[in-house]
Amino acid sequence: MHNPVAERKMRVSFDLDEVLFVNPNTHETEPEPVFPLNKIFRERLRLGTPELIRSLQSMGYEVWIYTSSFRSEHYIRNLFRCYRVHFDGIVNGSRHLKEVQAGHAQTLPQKVPGRYNISLHIDDESVICSYGREYGFDAYQLDAPDEMWKEKIIEKAEQVKKKRYPNETVS
Repeated sequence: MHNPVAERKMRVSFDLDEVLFVNPNTHETEPEPVFPLNKIFRERLRLGTPELIRSLQSMGYEVWIYTSSFRSEHYIRNLFRCYRVHFDGIVNGSRHLKEVQAGHAQTLPQKVPGRYNISLHIDDESVICSYGREYGFDAYQLDAPDEMWKEKIIEKAEQVKKKRYPNETVS
């Protein structure tokens, strides 16, 4: 059966490096995966990442990864599986080059979340965040350690949802 509201489920995406993957010397991190997985997956997750992703999904948002890194989708999914986290979509550097940059003579930004109907993208790079208006997405810049980062992202997602869907009940 066709459900138009389900088709308008708002998408939120996260960059990986310096956003979800952080340096344990500068940020609090989740416990590393158990041996031997900690030898395969060396990246450390920002403390609260699994909780935030599950919270957004329970609130009805789709949660994606949009990274310019060339880590494989398989690698990313398996790493987050260690934390019982599932993503609704993943765009890595390879997919971006194939689906976004291909066929364009001029070089596009390394991330164009609007191309995937992503309404809110969380990134550490101000230049990526600045492309939002031009390329049809809202952005939240997350770079420094912040104890309230999860709450701020949920608040921003709710603001974007109200702005983009003012007269509708959208997940």
